[in-house]
Amino acid sequence: MCSYAPKLARALDDGLNRVRNGWMAATAWWLKKVVRRNIRLAMNLWPPFLGAGIRVKRLSADWKAIDVEMKLRRWNTNYVGTHYGGSLYSMTDPFFMLMLIENLGRDYIVWDKASSIRFRKPGRGTVSARFRLSEQELQDIRDVLKGQEKVDRSFAVQVTDESGTVIAEVHKQVQVRRSPHPASIGERSHGIQNDRGQQAPPLSPPAPPSATSR
Repeated sequence: MCSYAPKLARALDDGLNRVRNGWMAATAWWLKKVVRRNIRLAMNLWPPFLGAGIRVKRLSADWKAIDVEMKLRRWNTNYVGTHYGGSLYSMTDPFFMLMLIENLGRDYIVWDKASSIRFRKPGRGTVSARFRLSEQELQDIRDVLKGQEKVDRSFAVQVTDESGTVIAEVHKQVQVRRSPHPASIGERSHGIQNDRGQQAPPLSPPAPPSATSR
């Protein structure tokens, strides 16, 4: 009887580990499924955006158009009662990178490389930014990368108030390079998706801006 005790204990431990691992895998699968179907909601609940009052109002199915807005609240104002400059930058930070990742696919690696913001006027009320990416811009990147390893592209977006007045201009430099390990067809089908079935990468914290004084 005693000779079987260690084997029985090991079998019980193995069984418990399988149950634990299975539960964790099932939980991870469920969370990924929820995020895939609600990517815009996930962005709006992302702590850096939620705390600053930044909201993604529109995310097109093809990831070529994103609209973002931020309302002026007591918790996101600066010392003089206008929009905090860091929040104005944060509301423009990751979107061009995300749009390129989604449209170019896993055969390419995309990183933000540099950015700058120029404040034009104090921001009050609700401010917004509109991001657009054209098919021609995407094709130009693909064509260039047929003959070289990497390429830098510059994008610009304006932050405007409710009257349409420009209060800040943000310039982003994004680097795109060919992946050393191109994805297979099966691998390209995975990833976080928006509510219309489009893939999305995990979000990264905003990079610190290079601010130009007023």
